[in-house]
Order: sequence, then C-alpha cells, then structure tokens
Amino acid sequence: MFPIHDNNASRTTPYINYGLIGLNILVFLHEVNLSDRQLEHFLYLYALIPRELTINPYGEWITLITSQFLHGGWLHIGSNMLYLWIFGNNVEARLGHFKYLIFYLTCGVFAALCEWFVDRYSGVPSLGASGAIAGVLGAYLIWFPNARITTLVFLGFFVTTISIPALILIGIFFIQNLVSGIASLQAAAHMSVEAGGIAYWAHIGGFGLGMFFALLLTGIRHGRW
Repeated sequence: MFPIHDNNASRTTPYINYGLIGLNILVFLHEVNLSDRQLEHFLYLYALIPRELTINPYGEWITLITSQFLHGGWLHIGSNMLYLWIFGNNVEARLGHFKYLIFYLTCGVFAALCEWFVDRYSGVPSLGASGAIAGVLGAYLIWFPNARITTLVFLGFFVTTISIPALILIGIFFIQNLVSGIASLQAAAHMSVEAGGIAYWAHIGGFGLGMFFALLLTGIRHGRW
C-alpha cells in the first residue's frame, strides 16, 4: 500500500513542513551533482556512522542532525517527502510552527540514536529523514486516527485506490517495521559482516517517541497530568 493524500485539511499554512521538504530536496540535488569521490567524502562528513559516533561522540554528534537531510536515491527521497507532505502539515498545525520543528528534529535524533545503539561499531553510514518522519506518523496516529487516507493498492498487475483510516495504514507501517527490526537483530546475530539496508530501528524509535510526545501533550492539554 502506498498513500497518496489524506482528507484531513490543515487550517494553517505548514511553513516549517514546506521548509523541511525544500531543504531535503536541495541537499539531495547537491548530492546528485557530486562525483562519486566527492559524494563519498560528503557522506563521510555528514551521515551518521555509528562507529565514528562511538569513538568520538563530541566530534560527531552533529551528524545526528545532518544525517536527517541526506538520502540515498530518488526512491528514498521521493517516498520520504511524500509521507512528510501528507502527514506533516496536520502535526505542524497541532503543535505550532516552532514546536513542530523541535519535535521533528528531536524525533530524528532519537531515531538515529536507536539505530546507533543496535550496532555501535558499524561502519555503514545511516542517513535519511525516515526516522523523523516516523515520529510524525506516530503523532498523527494519536491525534488523527480516523482521518481517511487515499492509498494505492497493488493487486498483481492491477492498481486501484482505496480510502482507509490512518489507524490501519500507520499501524501496518509500524508492525512491518517491528517485525523486520526483530528479524534484522536475529539475522545480525548469525552474521559476521556488516550489512546496510533499511533502518528499521530508527523507524521504530522515531515512531515511539512521536507517539509518546503526542500522548503527553494530549494529557497535559486535558489536565490528566
């Protein structure tokens, strides 16, 4: 399933969300214009490399932020920005512009730390906005579970669209990442080499923190804490 848009119109202009999307695209366009050697150096400087963060945390902490704006290909950035476009505006409207920016970056940092914790001596660069976007999805799930999401569904050679609640679409996203994350740990336990791929634990960590913040803010607003 692949989301196209939601029916949850935002009441404010999501300036921060637009800015985040624009910055991600600008950085990616810079990447694609680099030579292979330049790109390798660029990623070494700004992507999160768990081993480097473990060895030199004070010198490498900034990569917890800069890595959020790097992407590994057109599909990578395209899918991430589509999710951010669909779900980010409503979360920004709920939080306010400045708080949304802090929320987004904090979820991204926590997501990167979760991925680092899984393999602190990996030399494989970790990059992408998906950890921060997973935080946005977690908050969206709490605040707008019944919003309808128009979704592409692939049935063999046939493609159709259906409208499903955010609770189902985002719930499937989380379950898929949780199952894959556990499987990746089991696989890593039987492997002696590093492997790159999808940062499942970044997704899980970002999603969990996004849900936590949304629940906390909802409780504070309703006077439960």
